[in-house]
Amino acid sequence: MKSPRPCRTCLSMRVVTDTEREKRMRNLVVLVADPVRRYLYRRTDAATADDVIGDTLLVCWRRLDEVPDDALPWAIVVARQCLSNARRAERRRTRLIGRIIAIDPPPVAADENAAASTVDGTAEAARVTTALAGLRRNDAEILRLWAWDELKSPQIAVVLGISANAAAIRLHRAKVRLKQELLKSGIPTGHVTHDEGSEDARR
Repeated sequence: MKSPRPCRTCLSMRVVTDTEREKRMRNLVVLVADPVRRYLYRRTDAATADDVIGDTLLVCWRRLDEVPDDALPWAIVVARQCLSNARRAERRRTRLIGRIIAIDPPPVAADENAAASTVDGTAEAARVTTALAGLRRNDAEILRLWAWDELKSPQIAVVLGISANAAAIRLHRAKVRLKQELLKSGIPTGHVTHDEGSEDARR
């Protein structure tokens, strides 16, 4: 017995639906690809970043119906998870190689991207990076989201999975700690402002 042929109307609806999804995905790529690329390039090497960008966009395509109106912080969450997976996979490969050749395991790769120490090619940028390295990891990350990725407190809250008020408070405190680190090294702190988050933190 032959299978019934799909009706022309159903086929037409499917084509329209697929076309709409492709259009939405193209618009999403235009919106998030470059910011996500910058996010990753500041946190890992170029080869890993390129792989993770591909993984991130694949997740975006698979979960396209879940993408909120404010897509960028959502996409950064996906990128963080993909980067974390890539790092775990790399650590597993490193440990396996270490066992096979019977040598001591190599040291864990530093969280900080060595290239970041020369951001903009200026000595001041290198000193700021050093100051960031002196902070707790959570403080440094929230400052990167604010300064590098230009996210506001509500968007940072989405990325970190916390409330907007908690994000504002953490951001304010992280700025205070960064200023203290900069003062220790004698760096002028006029460019470190407390506008973002400080008002919310006082509420």
